[in-house]
Amino acid sequence: MRLRNIPRAGEVIEKSSFVVHDPAMQRGHWRMLFARENPLHIEVGMGKGQFLTRLAAQNPNINYVGIERYTSVLLRAVEKLEAQEDRPENLLFLCMDARELAEVFGPGEVDRIYLNFSDPWPKERHASRRLPSRQFLERYDKILAPNGEVEFKTDNRGLFDFALEEAKEAGWKIRLCTYDLHREEELMRENIMTEYEEKFSAKGNMICKAVMYR
Repeated sequence: MRLRNIPRAGEVIEKSSFVVHDPAMQRGHWRMLFARENPLHIEVGMGKGQFLTRLAAQNPNINYVGIERYTSVLLRAVEKLEAQEDRPENLLFLCMDARELAEVFGPGEVDRIYLNFSDPWPKERHASRRLPSRQFLERYDKILAPNGEVEFKTDNRGLFDFALEEAKEAGWKIRLCTYDLHREEELMRENIMTEYEEKFSAKGNMICKAVMYR
């Protein structure tokens, strides 16, 4: 589906204090951008930001960076955050291509990576573009702390099975795996839903979740 271009998106993002405009300059120094030097968690492909904004509000002892490639999508996250009266001090956004992660974050700088309802790129020739692919796992490996983890949620069973196989082939381990997250009472206690998760679960789609580590 083609994204609708919003002409004002670039200007709004450029002026927002929640968006880091020179991310490569912060490589190795991300904790210094926040009020407190806490562990750093990032979401790759954050969409409109509901998940990360709620997560940041609930966990002031963790710093968060949301990454979104498309300005027209990031615009929605920026506007929603700026409209809040109580804005979290531990949340920043980036507009960038996830293939450049290692140019923006230093070795071991990130403690956790969230992948939520990523684009499945269904054609086989596009497999390397899938965020849980072995190509992206190599990128995550370069920036994750020694005990860092990748948390992946999707309603796409094919993409989920692909992610598990890619992790296995790349030598990663699976700490947690469920094909029906919303039936796992213990896991749901701390689960924060994304916009897509609310939409798909309302339709009866099962939500899959895995936590991977090296």
